[in-house]
Amino acid sequence: MPLARLVETAEALAATRSRTAKTELLAGLLRDLGPDEAEAAVGLLLGRLRQGSIGLGYRTVGAARTAAEPAAEPSLSVSDVDAVLDTIAGLGGSGSAGARNDELVVLFSRATAAEQDHLVRAMTGEMRTGALEGVLTDGLARAVGLPLADVRRAVMLSGSLAGTVRAALADPSTVAGIGLAVLTPVQPMLASTAADVGAALEVTGEASVEHKLDGARIQVHRSGSDVRIHTRSLADITSRVPEIVEVALSLPVESVILDGETLMLDDDGSPRPFQDTMSRFGTDESGAEQEQARVLAPRFFDVLHLDGEDLIDRPLRERLEALERIAPAYRIEGEVTTDPAVADRISREALAAGHEGVMVKGIDSTYAAGRRGKHWVKVKPVHTYDLVVLGVERGSGRRQGWLSNLHLGARDPEGEFGPEGGFVMVGKTFKGLTDELLRWQTETFPELGTDDNGWALMMRPEVVVEIAIDGVQRSSRYPGGVALRFARVKRYRVGDDAKPAGEADTIQSLRALLR
Repeated sequence: MPLARLVETAEALAATRSRTAKTELLAGLLRDLGPDEAEAAVGLLLGRLRQGSIGLGYRTVGAARTAAEPAAEPSLSVSDVDAVLDTIAGLGGSGSAGARNDELVVLFSRATAAEQDHLVRAMTGEMRTGALEGVLTDGLARAVGLPLADVRRAVMLSGSLAGTVRAALADPSTVAGIGLAVLTPVQPMLASTAADVGAALEVTGEASVEHKLDGARIQVHRSGSDVRIHTRSLADITSRVPEIVEVALSLPVESVILDGETLMLDDDGSPRPFQDTMSRFGTDESGAEQEQARVLAPRFFDVLHLDGEDLIDRPLRERLEALERIAPAYRIEGEVTTDPAVADRISREALAAGHEGVMVKGIDSTYAAGRRGKHWVKVKPVHTYDLVVLGVERGSGRRQGWLSNLHLGARDPEGEFGPEGGFVMVGKTFKGLTDELLRWQTETFPELGTDDNGWALMMRPEVVVEIAIDGVQRSSRYPGGVALRFARVKRYRVGDDAKPAGEADTIQSLRALLR
């Protein structure tokens, strides 16, 4: 397939909000796509390269693009791009950085300006086309003439949209046979949100109300003596978590798939900060280094398969009974109830223990892999802070032409992390920005600009914005040592609701959230 065909489709996707229109565009593209190009094309559409992380950061990609004059006419195919990425993925050792740059420069010199722009965003994970997995799944069903439910289930249970696209394009009849397989990761079931436990119970009815840990989602597979541990994104981290492998091997089972979380605990059993847990996922550790690292404690809340029997279509009540039989010491705490008062007590107990809140799960619900429905509802306190806008990035895709992603700063009144009375950057966000706010930002912020590099506009620290966050985590990226978690815009403190930057929340108040 010509790369230009894929790029044109991506541009059309970004230009429409209609899910129906997006589905038709993707179906048309997939009908023209060969099975052998499927995984590469899906990766280029979603900004998740088939080769994974291969050392293509913003600086590397940007420098290569700057060095390459765009081609006047399109000539690249999806396979051409994939072959170059394969070559780059295979580079290593002395001189590999230069060789990587050379490969990129040649690739960009063969690409038109529009193709260059798309490749940069695909390589750096900055795709904003609206070609999300759900819409692409819909498009695949339309392209091959299969029931949408069958295609969705195949994607969820295979854990791979790209792999399902390839299989469906090669032979649509094989899709119905794709099912749960031990040692193959499954897309995890997701939760919606509610303001409080009472509202959550109104949605779920009788529910298992469970502590929501501030840990990392894990999926544990065991077949005999073979164990695989996967993250929420389905990355394999088995070699990095030997203590979880040991737990899996200790269970009285022959084969099992468990869903749960893992976290680091202090000596008194209280949870350590989320960032400490995630630090174990970054690199492999071995020998003495591994022994000195704090141990990760796995906690499970679901079982999807047990000794040859798939349980995902069984009610949660039965799955929890099975979990209690095989792993009682590793279950996440919770109770089954319909009473908001009981649910509220469990929530308060979870918060007092240092956890995030609670999960409220319909006790008769099945495991809907990969779906965010109403059977699982999370309830956790939301923190709001008044922060200062330090800069704003230009949008892409549907936000092309608008000022979008905000650079957020907290006040540092004592100059602990910079000039006295200055501001310390603590994160970025584009979440929560309506079209009205985007338009207002685009019209207003240039008047406050101090520096513009064409990509981001730096601003005088005068505009205060109320930001909702789920918490903070330790960060070496920002001088204040913390970064916002799941930041989203609530409102601007302007007009009748104006608040001066000198009254914005401090970096010290954010750091106080670190446990």
